[in-house]
Amino acid sequence: MSLNDAVEAIPRKSIVLFFLIDTSGSMGGSKIGAVNAAIEEVIPELKDISMVNADAEVKVAALEFNDTANWITGNSPIPVDNFLWRYVDAFGKTVMGEAFRKLNDALSTKTFMQDAVGSFAPAIFLLSDGEPTDEFANELAELKQNKWFNAAIKVAVAIGDDANKDHLAEFTGSMESILEVHSAAMLRKTIKFVSIRASQVASKSVQVSAMKPAAASPVSANSSPAGGDDAGNPALPVKQAALNEQLTQIKATAAVSGDDEW
Repeated sequence: MSLNDAVEAIPRKSIVLFFLIDTSGSMGGSKIGAVNAAIEEVIPELKDISMVNADAEVKVAALEFNDTANWITGNSPIPVDNFLWRYVDAFGKTVMGEAFRKLNDALSTKTFMQDAVGSFAPAIFLLSDGEPTDEFANELAELKQNKWFNAAIKVAVAIGDDANKDHLAEFTGSMESILEVHSAAMLRKTIKFVSIRASQVASKSVQVSAMKPAAASPVSANSSPAGGDDAGNPALPVKQAALNEQLTQIKATAAVSGDDEW
């Protein structure tokens, strides 16, 4: 076996992009249409990122929540090279708490994070246009005990005026990690932007071994040296802070956008 053969045989770690998509009735029409179009359009670009990244293979897991919460992509993440987006429809309620519970179950080395080679901390995108219709607080509290969740990059997209940004900030950890959109065109741009930028940032960040627990919690290991602000709020993980800086770009674009609003 040549040296080149040996190098090519070295497996890559994985980076999972999680999409949690509100598909309740209020998401009908142009909103769900924009979500479907954006995810379909971004897949080729994610394939390119995965192909040129020698360290990380990009995988996708998507969950929709309405009257129930279900993994669109099945019981394990799908390598982006094999991923085909299946259009989703909008109907029913907004069981965000159930979505959080299923995400918590998935963020485990026994389920979605069981890559034997190891995984980079994931990137998680939450898209919603309204209020949860179930009790979500306990499920979110449980989710916040999950080491993969704490290490992950998290971005929430608040769709329209009715989205509860306070709840979304509880999920992401800060208002900086929330993008507010008011048009179908901006929603498409936002999903594409955050998917690409987050996958680039996450796959170059500190890894969380899938083989054994970290010596320190991921939040401590990845946190900024400052340790928090003057009000006592904990510091954001380094990669989350890096992405938040980039999110200001699309927020500035949205502020001057001439797109028609819903």
